[in-house]
Amino acid sequence: MLPALDHHDVWMDRALDEARAAAAAGDVPVGAVVVQLNEDRTDGVLVAARHNERELTGDPTAHAEVLAVRHAALTLGRWRLDDCLVVVTLEPCPMCAGALWASRVAGVVYGADDMKAGATGSLYHLGQDPRLNHEFATRRGVKEHECAELLRSYFARRRGAD
Repeated sequence: MLPALDHHDVWMDRALDEARAAAAAGDVPVGAVVVQLNEDRTDGVLVAARHNERELTGDPTAHAEVLAVRHAALTLGRWRLDDCLVVVTLEPCPMCAGALWASRVAGVVYGADDMKAGATGSLYHLGQDPRLNHEFATRRGVKEHECAELLRSYFARRRGAD
């Protein structure tokens, strides 16, 4: 079960801040936060907030979700994030969905669908595959318009600069 939608909006606002920071640094504007849920999963505490850093680091795996999960694991001192929710502006790709699966997250909330590489509902759904040894809840479309518009405007500026 995922916490109330009101909290998702607040956490998505923080992920959007991270996405804007990625764009300012010249990277694709994707931001992610990890929230450690309280016992009844009605609220939580922010434990990590990251954005894409592929251009900055030259690392193809430096996606917001992967960096946020790594940061959360270091902060919490454990690899199992089964009491954590990941909130991300763009639907996770297969690599990121795999990292979310491997970290045993409780759930994922995302803003914009990714029809080219989405792996939590659009093209694949690694979080809901009963053949795997862990499944996680997913909620899509939180602040979808804002998340999608940030990506659209970033790529429009890039096309205009080419």
